Amino acid sequence: MVKRINLALQGGGAHGAFTWGVLDRILEEDGIEIAAISGTSAGALNGAAVKAGILADGNAGAREMLDWVWTQVASLDDMRMPAWMQAWLPSPGIISKTLEYSLPYMLTDTASRMVSPYAWGPFYKNPLQPIVEKLDFGRVCADAGPRLCICATSVRDGKIRVFTRHNISTEAILASACLPTMFQAVEVEDPVTGVMEAFWDGGYTGNPALFPLFERDLPDDIVIININPLHRQDLPVTPPEIQNRINEISFNSSLLRELRAIDFVQRLLVERSVPEGTMKRVLVHMISDDGLMNDLSVATKLVAVPSVIAELKAAGRRAAGDFLRLHYDDIGERQTVDLRSMFG
Repeated sequence: MVKRINLALQGGGAHGAFTWGVLDRILEEDGIEIAAISGTSAGALNGAAVKAGILADGNAGAREMLDWVWTQVASLDDMRMPAWMQAWLPSPGIISKTLEYSLPYMLTDTASRMVSPYAWGPFYKNPLQPIVEKLDFGRVCADAGPRLCICATSVRDGKIRVFTRHNISTEAILASACLPTMFQAVEVEDPVTGVMEAFWDGGYTGNPALFPLFERDLPDDIVIININPLHRQDLPVTPPEIQNRINEISFNSSLLRELRAIDFVQRLLVERSVPEGTMKRVLVHMISDDGLMNDLSVATKLVAVPSVIAELKAAGRRAAGDFLRLHYDDIGERQTVDLRSMFG
């Protein structure tokens, strides 16, 4: 029997290569069908690649499309460490620390807080645009295949917007990944009002949004691919560590709010406090590698280092393999994330 799942793909810059690995492993499973995808930032790019690939050539096409996307990301000169430096830094954790304390990174980070991306004038460019433009939007926007939802944040009212079907475009994906200190706000037609509006990264309001996956015709199971560690044991004390943890907390906050709401609804259903059928009982699963992500930082999110991307993909495949080995039979039957413990 084929098990149908929804995927919720977090954003996190180049750390989205972990999600690539997870998806690559899941797409190997003949017994799993992806019914819907909600993605933000790198999660939006991964989701668009999966949908376009599935409609082109099934799961094999999706894996091939993901390979192409991340090969392109790893080759971005604007966002990578020189090869000579990587050769001396085999460990992703060491690379992350070296980046954080390197003079070029610190100068760039300082400049991003003092110089607006609008100051570049005609020299401004978004390095992701040439990659996103090459996606087949006839397939990305199609009614067939997994339902795709992409999250961005409206600059003017600070609320989440979800782009689906014909509303998805190059601009919508770039908006979902638009960090305002690095990129100019992306203008695209608001899917709610139909008016051109400015958008920033969706991670501020939905990383990713889970509510689009609550529709009655979609399966109960939501598999969250988490790339921003929920927990760090060590207290951040240096400026880079503090900034990094602020980034992680900010980009996890919207997800935690939705998980708390799901937990609340689940308790209402168990206590029979609401009539049967009034609310959907969602089953939450999560695939992550907090150990690896604790070794990394915002530096390796912003700088696409090929060796780190390769390690992230491998880690994602391992994590997905472990999840399928331990919990394949749970899909469609029971939740594998203990929300009570998470919020207790």
